[in-house]
Amino acid sequence: MSADAVRRLQDHQEIRDLVAAYCRGVDRLDLAAVRAVYARDGIDHHTGFDGSADEYVAWLGRLLPRLGGTMHVVGNQLVEVHGEEAVCESYGTAVHWGEPADDARLNFTSGFRYVDHLVREDGAWRVRERWAVREWTRSDAGRRITAEAAGPRGERGERAAQDPLRRLQARFA
Repeated sequence: MSADAVRRLQDHQEIRDLVAAYCRGVDRLDLAAVRAVYARDGIDHHTGFDGSADEYVAWLGRLLPRLGGTMHVVGNQLVEVHGEEAVCESYGTAVHWGEPADDARLNFTSGFRYVDHLVREDGAWRVRERWAVREWTRSDAGRRITAEAAGPRGERGERAAQDPLRRLQARFA
């Protein structure tokens, strides 16, 4: 495999990892991780928000604690690398839940596309500008049920020292 082909694969994987890190940061309420995916001069355009990455992270800090949780799943991804810049389109779904469970504004699933202008900054890919395009939204109000049995339960981000992932990572620290 040529050096160019290896570099292309590396770029694509690094960009995929960047999008996954963003989703994990939102889902685990790790705002530092969310900010880390953006370039210093990053900009975000979301439903209900339009501004700098710093303003976006502050906005998330006010919005996300009102929810019981979110879960983002990323699917198809198109990456076009143009030297030190790239274009990436990522398809996905995002589930949101909160209390009361019958409130449609707190309990919904949306289909989205992240349309990203990426830049290599300090040797790593970062989002310079993101358009979070909401394609559809479905109300999940009144559809959640309680767990059918005891077992591990997800807790959000920094609040959850007993989260299974944190406990597993601690074994290797």
